[in-house]
Amino acid sequence: MTTEIFAFVTIILTLLQEVQGLSSRYFQSTKHHGFKAEHEPQFTEKYFTQILDHFNFNSMGDGAYQQRYLITDQYWKRGYGPVFFYTGNEGDIWDFALNSGFITELAAQQRALVIFAEHRYYGKSLPFGEESFNIPQVGLLTVEQALADYAVMITELKRQLGATACPVIVFGGSYGGMLSVYMRIRYPNIVAGALAASAPILSTAGMGDSRQFFHDVTSDFESYAPECRDAVRGAFLRLKELAEHQDYSRIQADLSLCKTPSSPKDIHQLNGLLRNAFTMMAMMDYPYSTHFMGNMPANPVKVACDTMLSGPDLLVNLRNTAAIVYNSTGELSCMDLYSLYVECADPTGCGLGFNSMAWDYQACTEVELCYESNNVTDMFPPMAFTERDREVYCSKRWAVIPRPNWLKTQFWGDALTTASNIIFSNGDLDPWANGGVRKSLSSSLIAINISGGAHHLDLRESNDADPASVINARKTEADLIAQWVKMGRTRV
Repeated sequence: MTTEIFAFVTIILTLLQEVQGLSSRYFQSTKHHGFKAEHEPQFTEKYFTQILDHFNFNSMGDGAYQQRYLITDQYWKRGYGPVFFYTGNEGDIWDFALNSGFITELAAQQRALVIFAEHRYYGKSLPFGEESFNIPQVGLLTVEQALADYAVMITELKRQLGATACPVIVFGGSYGGMLSVYMRIRYPNIVAGALAASAPILSTAGMGDSRQFFHDVTSDFESYAPECRDAVRGAFLRLKELAEHQDYSRIQADLSLCKTPSSPKDIHQLNGLLRNAFTMMAMMDYPYSTHFMGNMPANPVKVACDTMLSGPDLLVNLRNTAAIVYNSTGELSCMDLYSLYVECADPTGCGLGFNSMAWDYQACTEVELCYESNNVTDMFPPMAFTERDREVYCSKRWAVIPRPNWLKTQFWGDALTTASNIIFSNGDLDPWANGGVRKSLSSSLIAINISGGAHHLDLRESNDADPASVINARKTEADLIAQWVKMGRTRV
């Protein structure tokens, strides 16, 4: 990447980060469905002086950075109630705090102190400020460093708050759920139990079928209506035919693109953008509208399928379906291929802004996401992303060579039977589910499968539209956590 291009990208990402910051500040002051006024969580934003490098005493000396966290003691039975600690993942910590209402609902029941910790290199927890994504500064972005951050923070905050006798339960969703599993494995002396919601700890460790993810995205739409799957596949076929004939102006017109595509590279980018829209709708297929990772209507898979089947022009239908994700407000007059979607080392999408750079780096180092679509086991155009593709991309982008199977080596892969006190919850609508643990491994390694559940639905606040399956799942989770807290008191 040339200096001029890097400078331009940096400016764009800075602007996007500002937009994300405005969004976070807006949501902080917004009331959320599911809480009665007296139970609305009142988080205080604070900063913790955190060690830069936990594992090398020479590289950074006593260097530190300011790690953001959110805390509320409004439910806490001081000095006695448990500590509920959210292991922040790849984004602004406010986004997770405001979309994980089950944790505060449970805190009100069990009289817990609640802490949401932001992951290093995300949100405002940038160890080197604007230089955090330079090489070699970005090299301190690892799973191991993040876990050590959480272990140090938990230990010190418990001391400061007079909570040394209070058992700690960690919570997380998606990558955050993976971190919760790892915290229980790596620091069982600190953590009494973990709820890992929608945590793909197997597929991200290089275990499983690379075709599974996009097959499962397709299954969500196929389950609503096989004709929906066929319409999507037909729309992509029509796009391929137009591209082969270089009828780029027709593609621009039918899909309302801001610029006319002019090369196979542009068509590849377009396919990625469109595939990503279906991925997002499958993940966020909640039974009510949400404002997490964008604005989604209730039951977006149903809305998408109804749109795909709304008329004879498949490309127009495809455009309108993608707009559910990319133009939910209706304010965009056209879709810009390269600003709405950024291709990266995660074929399921890295997002936008500085957070996307952090996740791209993690996908280039420890987190394996070599997923492919093939138009045989799924409804999308063939788009491979092999280990070799990953290696070439990551070497060029970050000057790193990925280490296949490292997470499996570090955090046990599927050899988890000697672990304990972990809940693995997954919804059957979630395309990440089959990358996680779907069967209980022991009496204290519990798999909970949620019928009609999308991506970590159980972590969200209670809603009148919740299916019975998630209500029951939360009850089971609450009972198990109460048991672990009781057990933790005897250990402490």
